[in-house]
Amino acid sequence: LGAPTRRPWPHGHPMLRQLLLLRSNSSAESLERLYPAVGSTKPPRKRTTSQCKSEPPLLRTSKRTIYTAGRPPWYNEHGTQSKEAFVIGLGGGSASGKTTVATMIIEALDVPWVVLLSMDSFYKVLTKQQQEQAANNDFNFDHPDAFDFDLIIATLKKLKQGKSVKIPIYDFTTHSRKKEWKTLYGANVIIFEGIMAFADKELLKLLDLKIFVDTDSDIRLVRRLRRDISERGRDIEGVIKQYNKFVKPAFDQYIQPTMRLADIVVPRGSGNRVAIELIVQHVHSQLEEVRAPRAALASAHQCHPLPQTLSVLKSTPQVRGMHTIIRNKETSRDEFIFYSKRLMRLLIEHALSFLPFQSCTVQTPQGQDYEGRTYSGKQITGVSILRAGETMEPALRAVCKDVRIGTILIQTNCNTGEPELHYLRLPKDISEDHVILMDCTVSTGAAAMMAVRVLLDHDVPEDKIFLLSLLMAEMGVHSVAYAFPRVKIITTAVDKKVNDLFRIIPGIGNFGDRYFGTDAPPDWSDEEDALST
Repeated sequence: LGAPTRRPWPHGHPMLRQLLLLRSNSSAESLERLYPAVGSTKPPRKRTTSQCKSEPPLLRTSKRTIYTAGRPPWYNEHGTQSKEAFVIGLGGGSASGKTTVATMIIEALDVPWVVLLSMDSFYKVLTKQQQEQAANNDFNFDHPDAFDFDLIIATLKKLKQGKSVKIPIYDFTTHSRKKEWKTLYGANVIIFEGIMAFADKELLKLLDLKIFVDTDSDIRLVRRLRRDISERGRDIEGVIKQYNKFVKPAFDQYIQPTMRLADIVVPRGSGNRVAIELIVQHVHSQLEEVRAPRAALASAHQCHPLPQTLSVLKSTPQVRGMHTIIRNKETSRDEFIFYSKRLMRLLIEHALSFLPFQSCTVQTPQGQDYEGRTYSGKQITGVSILRAGETMEPALRAVCKDVRIGTILIQTNCNTGEPELHYLRLPKDISEDHVILMDCTVSTGAAAMMAVRVLLDHDVPEDKIFLLSLLMAEMGVHSVAYAFPRVKIITTAVDKKVNDLFRIIPGIGNFGDRYFGTDAPPDWSDEEDALST
């Protein structure tokens, strides 16, 4: 479960350079084909941004769908991060094909979670005078001072740890950052690309593999003409002026010298498929296989007493009677829903008693003072783990007026056993709230632990998180309590066992399928209502 061994290829290794500086007999890319059509009347796009808000956070390749919004890190049975992300740095001149090479690497890697981070998102905020210079093509965007390296380094450090980050959205039409920022997590692999990717010493320390894309200057100029004219609404004179005044001198002075820092040099960019295949082979060798997290949890914390952070609803005859009904496989769906809702209401009411209260005095209609109690926190927010967790939302709304609700979708990868974050919607300014995290069943605690990690990444204090579940296995209780000892765990019952398929024994069945009337797949577990494909 440790991090991959870093930097297996010494910097400047001669055999490595000879291996990757491969030439082919194919002719160079046709310049004529790359020039924009003469007299073209294609209207320029109104807006070009570094991170388009409307783009879905995934990349569809010929093999699979790759999620590019990242995902929180998997925390092992000891509450520590299993592995850091592998970071690939892609440098090279403007329009050298860095993004195309990155996309080819992503597709060839065939791993489910990859983040592609562009240096273009991190241009500094321009002053009014600098914006006027940029509008006249007189501002040097190809100088190291144009980039916010402090923000780049801080962002990459957090991404490498799997933490959530805010990525600025840069508008190349107005030369400014937009008000909206995009949220990303780290991933199995992070690819960071930009013209100045190797221009900072601290940034270099974060890159596990450095690749320089070396493309002929004429080809780069033609690509830049096509891009800036068709996508960024520039005119040809302005593009050429900027190229001669800033782009070419900056490449000669700042970018080309960094080629010597690269572990790998890829001539001809995306046309050099042999080099890309070798890169992919090396990255695969560095991505450690991690044993299935649920299996790791299954062997941890056995025979320990239940933690003090656990509170189980008192097993009155009424509560036990409702459990008898919902556990009975012969119970109809209508009765299952009815008695589940009753238990949820009791569970929510029980959980609210652990919120902080302070003394207050009110006056009754008879004019008498009454010494009472009032909630002393800022706000209560409910977060449901889809899909079963959302069935608890009505009970929370029934007892908490104007409560805010968020949702998290976590599914287990059937190949690796890792829980993976597929969807997240949280209310704004959640960091000061008491958060009630809801899931109907918790077996190993894998999904619950990732959901808690998501809340912590959004600055919710650990002691303000309440995990609520109708039924939990002892294993799940121990796993969550060990990793997050200040999270309050509240349930109506705790069963002792989990079988080899991670089903709670004696259990309740697949809650989501029984509640929604759907059929469970043969390999379902209590913790997940669906497996990722």
